[in-house]
Amino acid sequence: MPRAFPRRSSVALAAGLWLVGAGVALAGDAPNARKTYSPVERMQPGRLKAAHEDAQRLQRARRDVPPLPGLHDYRAILHAHAEDSAHTGGTRAEMLADAQRAGVDAILLTDHHRPPKDFIRESWRGLHDGVLFIPGSEDRGFLLYPTRSIMDRMKEPTPAFIAAVRADGGLIFLSHIEERPDHPMTGLTGMEVYNSHAESKKNTPAMLALMLRLTDPASLKELEESLRLYPDALFASQAGYPADYLAKWDTETKSQRLTGVAANDCHHNLVLLVKMVDAETVRVGTNVDADDRMRTMSAKLRPGIRDMTKGHQPGDVLARVDLDPYHRSFLSVSTHVLAPELTEAAVRDALRSGHAYVSHDWMCDPTGFRFELISATDETGRRVLTGDEAAFAPGERLAVRFPVACRGRLLKDGRVIAERAGDAWEQALTEPGVYRVEAWLELGGEERPWVYSNPIYVR
Repeated sequence: MPRAFPRRSSVALAAGLWLVGAGVALAGDAPNARKTYSPVERMQPGRLKAAHEDAQRLQRARRDVPPLPGLHDYRAILHAHAEDSAHTGGTRAEMLADAQRAGVDAILLTDHHRPPKDFIRESWRGLHDGVLFIPGSEDRGFLLYPTRSIMDRMKEPTPAFIAAVRADGGLIFLSHIEERPDHPMTGLTGMEVYNSHAESKKNTPAMLALMLRLTDPASLKELEESLRLYPDALFASQAGYPADYLAKWDTETKSQRLTGVAANDCHHNLVLLVKMVDAETVRVGTNVDADDRMRTMSAKLRPGIRDMTKGHQPGDVLARVDLDPYHRSFLSVSTHVLAPELTEAAVRDALRSGHAYVSHDWMCDPTGFRFELISATDETGRRVLTGDEAAFAPGERLAVRFPVACRGRLLKDGRVIAERAGDAWEQALTEPGVYRVEAWLELGGEERPWVYSNPIYVR
């Protein structure tokens, strides 16, 4: 559990999830990016409508890209919580239903470690109504996916602990990079390159703004209407460019292969509640807050509270705004895994190999995205996929393909070396390096990051 929020379910978190001080550019904006709005600006009904309509337009414009031979593009969720702590509001059954609704193929769970409960043996594993579940845990600053129980190894020194997780095909990813930017990567499978909660923590002083919206009938109505009409755009209004995460990734991949994944970090614990104390006072909190942990607000500050409490009794819920059902979190960000089949072994192998990319699917379904190294001299048409390593050879080229036109950026060793517009392009390969691709889409009058590929390592 991130330490920056002692009460992970507090209204402070709910506010931080989507608000940044009005008119202030989003922290972590991409270098040389075009116009960027703050989350507060994005939350205005007119901008939400524009972003929503642009996302619908992009989805209509997308064209299916033929899959790579022998591989499927599976939508996967990593860093997912259900029934694992007091600050988690969702259940596995709810998660499964929402995964089916959002078109999610695999969920890699990250139960908070709560001994004596065994997060491997006492969780879901295998296919459940078509969705693959892989058990795991969030502990010691990592996402842990061992293949078998390691309850007797959880307190070992870090090197031995990492080795225990990785034994027999286990995976371990560094989590919450903002809390441990200098953590060594030795022995790790990879790291989060985007974390939804980290994005939310960048501007928590905006808590008050959201509390004010919840305690005024007119602004509450506007918020509820925006959530009804533009739910994905509203929820994603906090999503920025994770410059700190990507900088560490680019630095570390110069010397070792590290798979980048998205941290969905979903709990379904951002159901905002306003409860009546008396005619002049309300409490504001979430579905996982006890009453004595909620924030108290008075009609002396917010006169509209009197209208909200009229005709109600102490203890009544005056407002309920569900920001983060699992399906909305799933579409906000996910990790696409390129694997031959939907099995635990195949998904593990693909993640270990870096055959994956991160995307904000609510903007447009990226399924079919390709990033390859293609040999011009190899008669067999040798292709190296995202995550793979190859020796440099003259005449090779990097090929990129998307299901919809976008602005693409090719980076070498963390530096942008080319920008292209369109749905397909190639770049001649002239020297060794670590190459990755980013894609950006225009929504609501601004360009926003859409896809982050894993690198191709040319040595």
